[in-house]
Amino acid sequence: MGAALDAALRTSNLELLPPAGRGADGASADIVLLAVPDAEIASAAAAIAPGRIVGHLSGITTLAALQPHEAFSLHPLMTVTGPGTSFAGAHAAIAGTSERALQAAQDLAERLGMVPFRVADADRAAYHAAASIASNYLVTLEGLAEQLAETAGVPRAALLPLAEASLRNWAERGAASALTGPVVRGDEATVRAQRDAVAERLPEHVALFDALTDATRTLAGGQQ
Repeated sequence: MGAALDAALRTSNLELLPPAGRGADGASADIVLLAVPDAEIASAAAAIAPGRIVGHLSGITTLAALQPHEAFSLHPLMTVTGPGTSFAGAHAAIAGTSERALQAAQDLAERLGMVPFRVADADRAAYHAAASIASNYLVTLEGLAEQLAETAGVPRAALLPLAEASLRNWAERGAASALTGPVVRGDEATVRAQRDAVAERLPEHVALFDALTDATRTLAGGQQ
């Protein structure tokens, strides 16, 4: 993340210092942005000279980790793959302990072409869980679909248009309105047949299938 941000910000007309190593005090900077693992944020912040505005890039770590500095956070809600990553168009969660610190976070986000939105410290865990569900756990579910399809000789590529259309419908219409399939239709015979297939071919995933079916019933019931 740090290398990607450094590369992107160097085209933004900001006066940037070279990236510093661990233990740097940031005394020659007005704003210090810590690009370190979450578990090291507090210790890195403790090394920073007083009087700086100090920020971190974590989505879940609160601003308390940066005390006693005037502090902000900037969490790009995206996957960062390396120094050539473009941040333009992505959203970014920001927070600050003062208006000045919050403005620093907003300015950085906007210089990167991002769309900033505020997330309070009390909401960080929920925000971060939502991000994990939308990305990490979505891939887990697609992995389950892929495994089951393989048992029937169906390639992953065949599922891709279906997955893309479902995601697009969710983006445009919201979850309840985007639902399709046997649960929404009330076709319990088909749901039972699906469950039997999962139990036979991927028995270790029956509990997950049941949980998904129950959650889908609840969501479908909410739209009626």
